[in-house]
Amino acid sequence: MKILLLAPHPLYQERGTPIAVYMLAKTLAQQGHKIDILAYHEGSCVPQDTNASVYRISAPPFIHGIKPGFSIKKIICDCFMLPKAFKMAKTGNYDIVHAVEESVFMAMMIHKRLKIPYVYDMDSSMPHQIAENSKLLAPLLPVMKFFEKKAVRQAIAVVPVCDALADLAGKYGAAKIAVLRDISLINNSSAPVKNNLRQELGIKGFCFLYLGNLEPYQGIDLLLKSFKILLKENQTAELVIAGGAQSDIEKYQKISRDLEIHDHTRFIGPRPVTEMPSLFEMADALVSPRTKGGNTPMKIYSYLDSGKPIIATNLATHTQVLDNNTAVLTPPCPQDFAQGMARLINDSALRLSLAQNAKKTALEKYSSETYAKTLSNLYKWIETKIHH
Repeated sequence: MKILLLAPHPLYQERGTPIAVYMLAKTLAQQGHKIDILAYHEGSCVPQDTNASVYRISAPPFIHGIKPGFSIKKIICDCFMLPKAFKMAKTGNYDIVHAVEESVFMAMMIHKRLKIPYVYDMDSSMPHQIAENSKLLAPLLPVMKFFEKKAVRQAIAVVPVCDALADLAGKYGAAKIAVLRDISLINNSSAPVKNNLRQELGIKGFCFLYLGNLEPYQGIDLLLKSFKILLKENQTAELVIAGGAQSDIEKYQKISRDLEIHDHTRFIGPRPVTEMPSLFEMADALVSPRTKGGNTPMKIYSYLDSGKPIIATNLATHTQVLDNNTAVLTPPCPQDFAQGMARLINDSALRLSLAQNAKKTALEKYSSETYAKTLSNLYKWIETKIHH
């Protein structure tokens, strides 16, 4: 099939959704489909093994440094993306449009005018995400839910990334749902593991690692407050935070100084996926303190595969993948999270058990083979549906 893949974000960047789009395009191409990707103007070259053609919107004036999540910058870029998507759909002879996140509303317009069916790639619930990030827009939640429901119902298929979104799509009345969970990125890493990373960073005590962006929903404030409590009892503990935009790093560095934990906290900035095994090798435990959102963070699948114990908040964003056999799960408050961190430091048997169970879960449930099979079955069904 010939697929128009709408990706409303910078491409390529080594963070959640762009990585997911790269994996999607690569897998579909390996299964014999022809892929054209339309993305924002920002981003590095997409890895060649996708075998996809990449098109970009014209650069809107003064728009750069587009971060994850809802923003005015994204709205402006989407306004530039819509006419280009429509033009490509009109002239490209596509069998289907695969629309990621808010580009589903572009796909709806294309479907209405050109009768090309679309797949809704549901990485989050946009109304809830927008309402959480903007109190001004919260009153519009019912209106936004109405349009989200319409997008779900008109799609030939909905592809949520987790069970919570699948349940939502089901309530909306989706015609077809195929849950396409993320997978570990460790196997995509080709760089040799650096065994001396602890030495390079000057780490001597028990090391907790956070990996990901530093947006507010990730719970970095919670993590730093928890770590301050932990240090009162475990004065040799260390915290390494990898990822984040420079402005966010500076913000949290100031908070760590204010909390007087800066001597035990290291912000090492964004690291390429190829360094993920080295980062995991350095760590004694992995943290995910997320406080908002319903979708499971992509990093959790690599965490499971890492061979290291995990501590995370006991919210649905985590518990639809993690349980008490694969992670220490605590309420999202500093005192509880600090106690969970202390448990991991003090109980070596627990660390070993959690790490082994997590690795087994990653291999059995979240492998690249499972991912490819889910996608293959979905597109075979779509092809049959379209041609009949």
